Amino acid sequence: MTSPATRRVGLVAATAAGHRHARVLADAWPHARLVDADSAADALRTAWAECDAVVAFLATGAVVRILAPLLGDKRTDPGVVVVDEAARHAVALLGGHGGGANALAAEVAVLLDARPVVTTATDAVDLPGLDTLGWPVEGAVAAVSRAILDGAPVRLVADATWPLPALPPNVRADAPGDAHRLLVTDRVVPPDGRTAVLRPPSLVAGVGSSRGVATAEVTDLLRRTLAAAGLSPASLRCLASVDLKADEAGIVASAEAFGVPLVTRPAAQLAAVDVPHPSEVVRAAVGTPSVAEAAALADGGTLLVPKTASAMATVAVARHAPRGRLAVVGLGPGAADLRTPRAVAELRRAAVVVGLDQYVDQIRDLLRPGTRVLASGLGAEEERARAAVAEATAGHAVALVGSGDAGVYAMASPALEYADDRIDVVGVPGITAGLAASALLGAPLGHDHVYLSLSDLHTPWEAIARRITAAAEADLVALLYNPRSRARDWQLDAALKTFAAHRPPDTPVGAVRNASRDGERVHLATLATFDPAVVDMYSVVVVGSSQTRMVGGRMVTPRGYRWRS
Repeated sequence: MTSPATRRVGLVAATAAGHRHARVLADAWPHARLVDADSAADALRTAWAECDAVVAFLATGAVVRILAPLLGDKRTDPGVVVVDEAARHAVALLGGHGGGANALAAEVAVLLDARPVVTTATDAVDLPGLDTLGWPVEGAVAAVSRAILDGAPVRLVADATWPLPALPPNVRADAPGDAHRLLVTDRVVPPDGRTAVLRPPSLVAGVGSSRGVATAEVTDLLRRTLAAAGLSPASLRCLASVDLKADEAGIVASAEAFGVPLVTRPAAQLAAVDVPHPSEVVRAAVGTPSVAEAAALADGGTLLVPKTASAMATVAVARHAPRGRLAVVGLGPGAADLRTPRAVAELRRAAVVVGLDQYVDQIRDLLRPGTRVLASGLGAEEERARAAVAEATAGHAVALVGSGDAGVYAMASPALEYADDRIDVVGVPGITAGLAASALLGAPLGHDHVYLSLSDLHTPWEAIARRITAAAEADLVALLYNPRSRARDWQLDAALKTFAAHRPPDTPVGAVRNASRDGERVHLATLATFDPAVVDMYSVVVVGSSQTRMVGGRMVTPRGYRWRS
């Protein structure tokens, strides 16, 4: 579901209290509006007809009676959330998945300090609904979902390994042949009452045409071509053509009719694609010997249907292999409330989670049943990076987790050294330990600053020392990571002496241990008085610049701007 901030949400209220609660939502969501009418029933009907979702501050029974005659298809009806008079509960009443009411109830509950009430069976037991996986689903969806919920064996049959989220253990490839089935395929499957079919985005349809081709000609040709090949239109990833056709109304409207984007490429790029049926006539007209076949194959894949023509259009269809998905997720400094919602969403989307054992332990409660966990101890960073990339390359949805921001002295760099263009990579930023420490110290990062790691396990100390000297000479605030351990007990003292040679002795220095976690400790001193013994590997040290001051017991580095009135 898209965010309530971007959806048209109709708010319906009948009482003064309901109007007060509705205004809270209206103030938070730019596209939400209070629907006015002669009666609450008329307002509810108007909101149902005109909005993407409805939040009704009415009795549940009243909402049911008013909307019952209007119900159509759960895939297209708006989601409806009902909130009681005291705003204690936000009930996802209709369209839990398809209409986004379950997610909307959670958003309403946050704003009103209410409790979300979700009765959708899969959500209640923390299983992914088949209609929430992001792909079209057909066939015996209810029967297969019921079998999954009951723990009955469900046979998973996939044409290839696609990056699906974790499925429960009873959904497996080796389930008995007479079990319910979950198919992942782009092929047309006869209905049998025991099979649900997920449609992966595996097909690219290349399209060429004469100028002025009618939309109906393109769509009819493509539908007939797919049907003859036994392929489902629901698995179309996109329509593809040459740049010259980017504004061809019939092709543009056809893409809209199929609900997929239109991707166009330069003629020179398509001319370099090897195709079975090149045409010099086409080359003379558009600069490439093939449009439909070349566009379908431009990103690789296998040609399933060679170019097929009507009077003014040609189409060709290629199947593209799955691309695995690697999400590199920063978990933040440790506290659950400093973990971003996007990080949580990626963890719940992943089928495989890879990470340091102590970090994985922090988020095990967020993982869906059936998630495969690959955890290892300290010192195995390269092995974790290779494992995560290998799992993604095999087609899985993978989350590689690290503390703070995964791109700052963490797992993103080693992983992306191995990740090639066969996989999709998603970076999820996190709050770094340095930012968490700085917030506790005050505002030491108000002006230019630098991150430095004092660990010489993989970087020669001579190189680290040069960087420390450069930061000291440049008068930058310095955040020192990996400052001190049992085996490395002299580097921090050496670094502080370098800073002391370039800054006044009263320059503030702060150290934070276990920022946002149990055992959090904040220590403030100066370059002249700071004792490195208070620091360990769970600490971040912040050395102020010559402009950093102590104000009210907090480190503050002025921004250095001239404010203008």
